[in-house]
Amino acid sequence: MQLPNTSLAFSLHVAGSAIAEVIDGHNLNEVLTRCWQAHPDMPPATRGAVQDLAYSALRQFGRGDFILGRLMQTAVRDLHVRAVLLAALSRLEARPEEAHTIVDQAVNAVGVIAQSKYKSLANGVLRNFLRRRDILLAEAELDEVARCRHPRWWIARLKRTWPEEWQSVIDAGNIHPPMTLRVNARRTTAAAYLAQLQAADIAAHLLEEKDGEIGTAIKLERPVPVDRLPGFADGLCSVQDAGAQRAARLLDVAPGMRVLDACAAPGGKTAHILECVDVELVALDSDPKRAQRVSENLKRLGLAENTGAPTQTARVKTADCRDVSAWWDLRNFDRILADVPCSASGVVRRHPDIKWLRQESDLAKFAKQQAEILDALWRVLAPGGKLLYVTCSVFPEENSIQVERFAARQKNCIRLNIDGAPELHMLPTNNHDGFYYALLQKKPE
Repeated sequence: MQLPNTSLAFSLHVAGSAIAEVIDGHNLNEVLTRCWQAHPDMPPATRGAVQDLAYSALRQFGRGDFILGRLMQTAVRDLHVRAVLLAALSRLEARPEEAHTIVDQAVNAVGVIAQSKYKSLANGVLRNFLRRRDILLAEAELDEVARCRHPRWWIARLKRTWPEEWQSVIDAGNIHPPMTLRVNARRTTAAAYLAQLQAADIAAHLLEEKDGEIGTAIKLERPVPVDRLPGFADGLCSVQDAGAQRAARLLDVAPGMRVLDACAAPGGKTAHILECVDVELVALDSDPKRAQRVSENLKRLGLAENTGAPTQTARVKTADCRDVSAWWDLRNFDRILADVPCSASGVVRRHPDIKWLRQESDLAKFAKQQAEILDALWRVLAPGGKLLYVTCSVFPEENSIQVERFAARQKNCIRLNIDGAPELHMLPTNNHDGFYYALLQKKPE
């Protein structure tokens, strides 16, 4: 049976394949990249539908898996079939008015798997859900994992760390993320670009920073493809979360400084620094492909060599920042941005597979890597220089505890205040993702 690549059945089939790979332990971004490569003729609308189905089903996985367990006496062994059913259940919850079409198309999608072996099963499961919908959803509300749509260990840690805010953090992790733009201050202003968006019939508004200061962040009312954004290809703006846009200003960079972005890919913070001030900047990433993305982003924004860029631009290098001897030229840095690898627990709405791929034991592994990075980078920071430690995590092992232990190890470390406090916790909200910031200064000699 051949499914038309414009049909919902095709989208459910391809999304199911991606979801199945995530359930089997694979990264969603990598899985979707392989999907696009396997279906080069997939129309853009279908690609969007596949992505939406996969992301939605994984955001709702705790609930969908619970409901599927109530609908089936024995779990289906074929992961692809199970994943198509999860995607269909998520779609039925979101669009109940399309129930007939969704069930029909899901049955067709399952029909191309294992020579139609599971068609009657799929039809029975989905129609049974429609009959028992209210009862099943009520039962899901009584189960913590199904209600919160996060793993049980994750929920328990949030409750301990954020006893007052844990529910809002959970809720933020289950919604579609905002789409926020960073205006390239070398090319235009936030106000001028907002006017361009309005002229293009794209609803948006400026986000104010602390004390009413207007920065470069513009939040769209609804996400749009980047090719609809005025001047995107010409470098007028970038897509970057408002929380991530705090980094360039918190680093306190002045013209002429030597700056290191130690974990730079995909290059948003590197570019933002260069958009704000002329500096000598080194951008490192350990992955050659990710480092190439940094270079591509800088070129689009006019911040690479031979693009009419300012005289001081970023030198992009591929290296593990912990292996200092492999990349350091023995000249100290005035400022270092350490946006370290972490659990990404503050951005799970953008990467819903993370909730289900992460294990509680991973936190200790990330903490060890973060400590190694901090110790290595401290060696190349000039006396009096500042290091901004950044994670997109909400867990203290990667944030407060990490910085406290580092400051105890390094007796020449001074913790500087951010907004009147020794650290900045940005829990996820409707306007930004979850981030942690700590600004550390090396004592002058």
